[in-house]
Amino acid sequence: MSYQQITIAVKDHSAERLADALMDHGALSAAIEDAYAGTANEQAIFGEPGMPAEQIWQQSKVIALFGEHTDVAPIVAAAAQDCGLTVNAYETELLPEQDWVRLTQAQFDPIKISDRLWITPSWHEAPDQNAVNLQLDPGLAFGTGSHPTTRLCLQWLDSRLKGGESVLDYGCGSGILAIAALKLGAGEAVGVDIDEQAIRASNDNAAQNNVDARFYLPDAMPQAQFDVVVANILANPLRMLGSLLAERTKQGGRIVLSGILEEQVEEMSGIYAEWFDMAPAQTDEGWACLSGVKR
Repeated sequence: MSYQQITIAVKDHSAERLADALMDHGALSAAIEDAYAGTANEQAIFGEPGMPAEQIWQQSKVIALFGEHTDVAPIVAAAAQDCGLTVNAYETELLPEQDWVRLTQAQFDPIKISDRLWITPSWHEAPDQNAVNLQLDPGLAFGTGSHPTTRLCLQWLDSRLKGGESVLDYGCGSGILAIAALKLGAGEAVGVDIDEQAIRASNDNAAQNNVDARFYLPDAMPQAQFDVVVANILANPLRMLGSLLAERTKQGGRIVLSGILEEQVEEMSGIYAEWFDMAPAQTDEGWACLSGVKR
């Protein structure tokens, strides 16, 4: 069975109402995405300690799925009317019938991070049995190693961990950085995320990799300092979290920051220079990873 996918540009909180209305009128699914995802205007919508919480993006895309022969126009009109909106245009795409499970799996091959570190989905054999292999399947929590920001952080951990360090993964997503740190020799790894789903996914991934990483919501985070603090999130929350992350880093400890675009490096280095001696950035596909030593 083929499907129709429509994409509607919407502002502010209208996106949630429209997505719900489309479902009420027969959409098979409806999702909301940041209209500026992957750009310098990408907006973090989930609250972090020390910064206000946002609930929806200022500019969003509502993406809805319908059956191949569904008359979509009256559904969009009715849903828009329910929300008090005017939808003058939307994009339509026909999605052919697929074996979606196999198609999804085919998109995720083993990822080589370095000569000794690989990330391998569970349906693949590890390409190098002698390497450090992280078994990680794509899921609902961010972080599979395919994104440049995650690769940059993994490469930093691979090249800089000496063994026995305590590591905090702030904004852990799938738990990949905390899990990798332990498999690369860290003595302790703690992950923190504001999303309960991310905590569950991280615990599942740690069990799958036979490591004893611990994951917490922010309010339950242990009151401790760490040798290494890694935060692979986005520039907006990183601007607000400098003091908190510095407090969690031991004197002489190191901070690793990613989710930063190359053009944001100078600004972010300047912010964190208040607490850290910052090193030159490492870059990959327009993204940057910053690191520094706490004074």
